[in-house]
Amino acid sequence: MTAVQPRHVQAAGFEVYFNKVVHFLTRKGISLLGTRILAVRGRTSGEWRTNPVNVLTYDGTRYLIAPRGHTQWVRNIRVSGEGELRLGRRTEAITVTELPDEQKPALLRQYFKRWGWEVARFFEEDIKKADDERLAAIAATVPVFRID
Repeated sequence: MTAVQPRHVQAAGFEVYFNKVVHFLTRKGISLLGTRILAVRGRTSGEWRTNPVNVLTYDGTRYLIAPRGHTQWVRNIRVSGEGELRLGRRTEAITVTELPDEQKPALLRQYFKRWGWEVARFFEEDIKKADDERLAAIAATVPVFRID
């Protein structure tokens, strides 16, 4: 069995500006389909780092999903296990638990159903039509965290 290589898709072009607009609106208290600003302390610097994220609620539990793969916020939250979700002036302290791959497919299906239009470009295939087998393969490259 071959090990899956960590995947990290960098923001580029229009996406950089889109993220800045989403970040600005969320800081002002305007959430687009559940967006929040995730703040996590840098694993080396200890300084707050922020990134817009989509918070998925599934069966009454909330999740953070990293469709770009092993990004800086993922690396930071793995080390700290905690962070903050911000919307406007409201700040919620959170702790997270990373899920194993076998628990991810149903969550990925829901995430892609809701935000597929936004994250489809991070994948080589049509993720909205991915079958269970394909979702299981994608799961190894997409970190998922349960918000405890």
